[in-house]
Amino acid sequence: MGFLMPKMSMPALPPVQPLPEPPSSELSAAEKAQIAADQAARERKRKGRKSTILTSPLGVKEEAEIEEKTLLGS
Repeated sequence: MGFLMPKMSMPALPPVQPLPEPPSSELSAAEKAQIAADQAARERKRKGRKSTILTSPLGVKEEAEIEEKTLLGS
């Protein structure tokens, strides 16, 4: 029943603020060295995990070694 309520006017919009300056894309030599060290550490860790995986993505292709249990003393 919108006709029973008096019409309200919209408040004025706030003024548009100018965009802030983007941060500089230039990296210092120390930052570049830190990034390179971090990437080298990640590569070392990645290689370490890959070397422990002994199967292919398709799974184990060899037959499983199954030994049957034997009765002792017979």
